[in-house]
Amino acid sequence: MRTALTGLVGVRHPIVQTGMGWVAGPRLVTATARAGALGILASATMTPEQLRSAVREVRSRTDAPFGVNLRADAGDARERVRIIVEEGVRVASFALAPSRELIAELKDAGVVVVPSVGARRHAEKVAAWGADAVIVQGAEGGGHTGEVATTVLLPQVVDAVDIPVVAAGGFHDGRGLVAALAYGAAGVAMGTRFLLTSDSTVPDAVKARYLAATAKDITLTRAVDGLPHRMLRTEMVAELEGGGGRLRALYGAVRRASRLRRLSGLSRPGMVRDGLAMRHGKELSWSQVLLAANTPMLLRAAMVEGRTDLGIMASGQVAALIEDLPSVAGLVERVMADAEAVLAALGAPSGPSGD
Repeated sequence: MRTALTGLVGVRHPIVQTGMGWVAGPRLVTATARAGALGILASATMTPEQLRSAVREVRSRTDAPFGVNLRADAGDARERVRIIVEEGVRVASFALAPSRELIAELKDAGVVVVPSVGARRHAEKVAAWGADAVIVQGAEGGGHTGEVATTVLLPQVVDAVDIPVVAAGGFHDGRGLVAALAYGAAGVAMGTRFLLTSDSTVPDAVKARYLAATAKDITLTRAVDGLPHRMLRTEMVAELEGGGGRLRALYGAVRRASRLRRLSGLSRPGMVRDGLAMRHGKELSWSQVLLAANTPMLLRAAMVEGRTDLGIMASGQVAALIEDLPSVAGLVERVMADAEAVLAALGAPSGPSGD
């Protein structure tokens, strides 16, 4: 199935595996690239040295295109951009809108720039700055997300920009891919669905918690860090929302700060700069900034250490529809086969064509 996305990044299928911290490492990205979709490494939870090593590990296992996700507001963003350029990575994606200068630097080096956005105005801004495509996440998506549903946000962005748009938030199968294409998207991006595969390194106990989740077990909360954050409703989330866990969470955040600094390679001044960047333009208290800065460690507790009692588990609403753990190759094959079947049933040709 050829679309503007497959032509732009050189993959066989219009499917993107998103850059999830502690989840989207070399193993998952390699499996995705081999399956013909676009895998994206999550670099925010890696030191620059670990990022370079991860890129080389994927490159040693496959010659298929893949990408790296960056935090545009990170103090060492330019160093990470340099690594991407030096290592010949095909795609750079961003969790926040990158600056005009970062976009230009990457494009000058031949890197495809694909920021993630949650509002039409953000898509218009990065398109005007030269972004090659955008990933548009609606409120159904996991992690930090907006308030507008994908079915409302996606057509707004498609109508507003002239670059390929990738739909995210609520997708897990071939029906969703066809629906996104009908809206004018060039493909779909999925996080929770790729997390719940046999190639994902997330501990089995955590995967089981996701598979058991119903729609009412997935919540959008500001209790963790002051920002809208979609995740599984766990004991910790319930405690934080009740207010009784705030002091405990703050104490834990202070204790985890030194560990985060060691794992991330950030200096204390670097952590302060990142905290200030998080606070900029948002009505966050300093306690919320501290919690926000430690969110990666809360995610690590679950996604790496398997502590469902102490960690948080970012989740799209689509988790309520997922019931199995296929391989990445099996998942991509199934999504594409289902999409072809839906198109055939509608009497449509097998997918849109794009350059």
